Amino acid sequence: MTIRVLLVDDQPLLRLGFRMVLEAQTGILVVGEASSGAEAVRLCARLRPNVIMMDVRMPGMDGIAATERIAAADSSAKVLILTTFDLDEYAFAGLRAGASGFLLKSVEPAELVNSVRAVAAGDAVVAPRITRELLNKFAHKLPSSRDHNSTLASIFSQLTDREREVLMHVAQGLSNAEIAAALMLSEATVKTHVSRVLTKLALRDRVQAVVLAYETGLVRRA
Repeated sequence: MTIRVLLVDDQPLLRLGFRMVLEAQTGILVVGEASSGAEAVRLCARLRPNVIMMDVRMPGMDGIAATERIAAADSSAKVLILTTFDLDEYAFAGLRAGASGFLLKSVEPAELVNSVRAVAAGDAVVAPRITRELLNKFAHKLPSSRDHNSTLASIFSQLTDREREVLMHVAQGLSNAEIAAALMLSEATVKTHVSRVLTKLALRDRVQAVVLAYETGLVRRA
């Protein structure tokens, strides 16, 4: 399957650099470019990309608002937030808005390609520990979109004991391989459990699972 990518950044040279790297790879096609969030929303609906590389600081509608619009439209596109700094407050806001992860603009070409392929395949593109650091640093500054009066029992009652255990490990920043080692399971089994957790809780990806675990208090911030 050819991975269709939409590039969104108000810097033409940056878009050109990403395009050159991506289109040098087999199976990746840049289907469009946008210089604003509003343009990204329009092009997403028309071009139906698999992956959107989204800058956050743009004139007019920024990348966070655009990500919210795209996620609310139930688009199948996965959004990668582009950020300048490692622990950027905007990166966490992007995750809360529905993005699947974030990349630094200084990303190495090989990592850029691997990240696009990974997110297109439905895997996490943000190292779990980086996600945890973002949550630890910024979650207390942002209002929760969920009802904190809901009990953990009602939210997670659909999960089996093993699935809840796997979710705890995901939220603590462990990769599938690390969870497999900790629980003495195969990686394939762990991946199946993670998939079931996401389906039962109606979450887009494991990044949102981490956010939910922190917001509900299943895992406490450091």
